[in-house]
Amino acid sequence: MEELFVVQKHLNQIVEEQPFPDYAKWWNLGSVFSEFMSESIISQWFGLHHNNGDFRLVKNEVSEYLKVVYGRKARVSLVEDFVNKTFSYPIQSGEFDALSYSFYRSAFQFIENHLKEYEQSLTRERRRFTKRVGKIFFQQVRHYLNLDLPIGLTYEPSFIRLKASLQNLGTFLKTQGYLRDHFDFKFDLDVEYAGKRIVQTESAFLDNLENNGIAYALYEMGYPAILPSAVYLYHTIGEAQHHSSRTIEELFELMGYEARETDDFDPMGYPSNRVVELWEIRKC
Repeated sequence: MEELFVVQKHLNQIVEEQPFPDYAKWWNLGSVFSEFMSESIISQWFGLHHNNGDFRLVKNEVSEYLKVVYGRKARVSLVEDFVNKTFSYPIQSGEFDALSYSFYRSAFQFIENHLKEYEQSLTRERRRFTKRVGKIFFQQVRHYLNLDLPIGLTYEPSFIRLKASLQNLGTFLKTQGYLRDHFDFKFDLDVEYAGKRIVQTESAFLDNLENNGIAYALYEMGYPAILPSAVYLYHTIGEAQHHSSRTIEELFELMGYEARETDDFDPMGYPSNRVVELWEIRKC
């Protein structure tokens, strides 16, 4: 993976440059999503080198984020409720946005502060953290939805099963509130990227994958709950969470494929109702 340089900014600066008025009105997230995400994030956060489990800095970050981004105060027990999976009061979209931002920022800083304990570069280790979270989240969702994943994508029936699994996953993400109103993962595209035009019909996907070694997809999201914090993390620290993308990445990996959004994807600049990632899919 290519190392990318991102000009880092302070939170106040990037919030002023890129506000998200569409996110001022919060919505509820489902308890199943919240529980699965808590298990995924917190287990990996606790597992970081030299992390003694002190939540005080995370709580301060949550409070600061909610104040700067939303002009709101944090619920007193918000962090504890998330950690302990206590959702008698549903997690709100803006609250999860703040929790995700704060735990990931904490994780990324732990990795940077103790990089000598890790095997790879800072960029790669931060991304590996996001992958570990996505892996655990998908394991839970796969069991919950009883997803029928094919092994390999050689024939049309396996492709049909893949599309059905993606659709079931997308429905889950919408009904649980992570995506407010839109999910689509499509294999029919005509886009310009990196100075070239990429044209692919859905019927050509399997042939491209088999004969060219690479095929493409477009992942569309409508109002992902963490769009503000994804932008703010990316532009303050250089990496974003990519919750649903890492989940889908794990789905493909279990079938024997390396799949992810292009390395230069920047969540800034997309309308909230249509965030679009170009994906490259290769056989492992």
